[in-house]
Amino acid sequence: MYAMTGTLSAQPGKRAILSDILIRASALVQPMPGCRAYIVLEDVKDENNVAVFEMWDAKEAHDASLKDPQVRALIAEALPILANPPAGGEFRVVSPV
Repeated sequence: MYAMTGTLSAQPGKRAILSDILIRASALVQPMPGCRAYIVLEDVKDENNVAVFEMWDAKEAHDASLKDPQVRALIAEALPILANPPAGGEFRVVSPV
């Protein structure tokens, strides 16, 4: 099983917009084959940061989701709101789900 986290920093005052885009992304990808979770989190200590936790059956399922035209449109909508490039990491899930 494959998981990833991402931290996205919105331009000042635009976190709510970024969160909305990511919530729409969550609704779009959760029913996709192989998606186990897509969770959007707002940082309680930094009013500009949003984090995403994703879990997939395999990296290939995640990569396939990025080819979806609606997903690509949401990425394009979010990019101008970002203050910095996204940060994060990739993980192998080792505990039972």
